[in-house]
Amino acid sequence: MDKLLEIINGKHKLKELGSQGFSGLKVKGMTFTMNSYEAEGLGYVSTMVAKGFFGLLRMDTLIINPIVIDLPLFSYDRIFAFGKDKAMLEFYDTMVEKTSLDKLHPIKEKNLKYVFTEEAKPAWYDDVRLPETVSYQGKKADTETFDEICREYYKTFLEIDAPKVTDYDAKAKKIDYYVDGLLNNGGPATDVFVQKFGKEKTTELLKKVLFLRK
Repeated sequence: MDKLLEIINGKHKLKELGSQGFSGLKVKGMTFTMNSYEAEGLGYVSTMVAKGFFGLLRMDTLIINPIVIDLPLFSYDRIFAFGKDKAMLEFYDTMVEKTSLDKLHPIKEKNLKYVFTEEAKPAWYDDVRLPETVSYQGKKADTETFDEICREYYKTFLEIDAPKVTDYDAKAKKIDYYVDGLLNNGGPATDVFVQKFGKEKTTELLKKVLFLRK
């Protein structure tokens, strides 16, 4: 996680904004540590680390929500559980203009042996989840390889030539479609928070920490 933040900070200076009091939440045996940042010339970045089960389970989440540059929302989840390692890199279409993500394709092509494909089931986000979304799955021995793959995704994503956002209202609507979709239709992490804290507090968490926007 720290290395990924360093990559972002190297290109877009990060200003820490904090967790708005949400860090340290405990849900179903897991403790959640959160933070958020303003990324100069890019948008907003948030992090969430969940640990539990005596160190046998850890989940890292890092979200880039570009509101200055017209890139898609980039959500990274890394799950270390009982000797297994899974990295999920998800891209959601919050773009006003259509920017090509072709630069990301070679990363997947050279790491196909680690690609994990789940049976496709209809989901509310199917119309905004981009085809560049990919999951890698392996064992603890693959962690260093997965670390490098993830770093390459972040470096390459930040090198994509995308225009600056000029229609902030249109961009905001695209972001809200995804965030409101999580709140209204659910998602693995969202459901856990709603069950524990209710929809109102979960909405505050998503909109004030995890998916900040102007």
